[in-house]
Amino acid sequence: MINLTTNYLGLTLKNPLIVSSSGLTNSAEKIRKLEELGAAAVVLKSLFEEQINYEAGIMVHNGMYPEAGDYINNYSRKNSVEEYLKLIEESKNTVQIPVIASINCMTSNEWISFAREIEKAGADALELNIFFMALDEKKPSGDYERIYNDIIVRLSKIIHIPVSVKLGYFFTNLVSMVNNLYYRGVKGVVMFNRFYEPDIDIDNLKLTAAPVFSTPSDIRHVLRWVGIVSSHVRQIDIAASTGVHDGKAAIKMILAGARVVQLCSVLYRKGTGQLPVILNEMEEWMRSKKYTSPDQFRGKLSYREIKDPAVYERSQFMKYFSSHA
Repeated sequence: MINLTTNYLGLTLKNPLIVSSSGLTNSAEKIRKLEELGAAAVVLKSLFEEQINYEAGIMVHNGMYPEAGDYINNYSRKNSVEEYLKLIEESKNTVQIPVIASINCMTSNEWISFAREIEKAGADALELNIFFMALDEKKPSGDYERIYNDIIVRLSKIIHIPVSVKLGYFFTNLVSMVNNLYYRGVKGVVMFNRFYEPDIDIDNLKLTAAPVFSTPSDIRHVLRWVGIVSSHVRQIDIAASTGVHDGKAAIKMILAGARVVQLCSVLYRKGTGQLPVILNEMEEWMRSKKYTSPDQFRGKLSYREIKDPAVYERSQFMKYFSSHA
């Protein structure tokens, strides 16, 4: 009998499918429906430091009393945080699956204190969505990476629920970065964040936003690094995100070493009814291979386990194209 039970961040999940932070997880009622369809956990829509700071700035800019700036900034933050805490409490009272809070932060200052309130509200874990645009040509890359470590060190002194970090892939040494996070108390990493990206409208000569949803082909870059990182930092849990659009992709990520996968774009494109479809595809494949648990094939094709790990290392097409002359 197939048992899809999976452990992630010390939490017991009924299967490896997590719905990632998005508008799909911004209400208790939506989360209840996701649970019914088979989601094993959800990551709540993020509390955005950048957005709150922007909204507070607009309020101050449009106000008649500039001296009220500090009050407006504090009010905007408090109001946003209280709404988020309410979402956590309502979700925990509505569903049985783990509810993972999410903070999208840009600094290591006041946002650390919100984590304590998130824990008190009942969140089962916290996912930190951290990214710093490196724009200062005089600032060494190590200075930016130390901000991540600083956030984690400060956070570990405040809360006791497990913490994961949602990473981008813009690191000189991703394996070392993940290893440093692990030794500072991080239980898991999400690979990878999908950022806002600009595009150019050549007809109207202006900047626009590129498409926000991932495609099935986006799995390739994630697959490479899941296979490598899971082999070098074996103690940390990896959630594979971006490019997982069907059961086959989920299976590939687990074979590479992921503990769970996070779904988003496919649920927007095809609907949340894809959750049971993906689960059925996974179960059918496991039956065909006579596996009864994801633990039996997790990491089977990771960097550490395959005979020729150079497959993960190879970055050039020379060999491929030389055979297609």
